[in-house]
Amino acid sequence: MAGPRPAVRQQLLDATYECVARWGLAKTTVGDAAREAGVSRATVYRYFPGGRDELMAAVVAVEYERFFRRLYEEVHQAASIEEVLERGLPLARQAVDDHLVLQRMLRTEPDVLLPRLTVESQHTRGLIAQFLQPFLERHELRPGVDPAEAARFLARMVLSYIGSPGRADLTDPAQLSRVVRHQLLAGIVPDRPA
Repeated sequence: MAGPRPAVRQQLLDATYECVARWGLAKTTVGDAAREAGVSRATVYRYFPGGRDELMAAVVAVEYERFFRRLYEEVHQAASIEEVLERGLPLARQAVDDHLVLQRMLRTEPDVLLPRLTVESQHTRGLIAQFLQPFLERHELRPGVDPAEAARFLARMVLSYIGSPGRADLTDPAQLSRVVRHQLLAGIVPDRPA
C-alpha cells in the first residue's frame, strides 16, 4: 500500500488556507477543507490524523515558512544589521497587510486571532531572534552586548513594529532609518552615519 503523497498534503493545506480566507478560522471544518481539495474527509484524516487542530497548525507552519523564506531572500545579502532591518521591516509589514487570512481574521474574528497571536508570539519571537542572531554575530556590537540577548530584544521590537508601526511610515526611507538606528539599534551597535 502506498503512503501519503506530498502533492495531496499540499493540496489539502492550500484548500484549508482558501477556506479560512473565505469563512474564517472558527467556521472552517475538516469537511470544508476536504470539499475544497476535492478529497474525502477520510483522506484529510489520513494526512492529518489529529484532525482539524493538526490541519490548522500545519497551515500556520507553512505560512511561517513562506514568510521567513521570503524575508531571508530579501535580507540575506545585507551588509549590516541596519540594512537587514531596513529591508526586512517594510517587507514584513507589507506581508501582514497583504495576508488574506490574517486580514480577514483581524476584521471578523479578532477574538479568535488575538489569543492565538499571544500564544504564538513566543514562538514567533524565537524564530525572529534565530533569524537575526547570525547577522548580529557578524557585525560589530557595543562592548558587553550579547548577540543572543540583542536578538531576543530586537525580535520583540520587530514584532511590535510589524504588528503596529505606530506613527512611523515604514515605507519612508528617512523615517525607517530613524526607527532602525535610533530606536531598535540604540545601545546595541556603535553609532554609525546613516
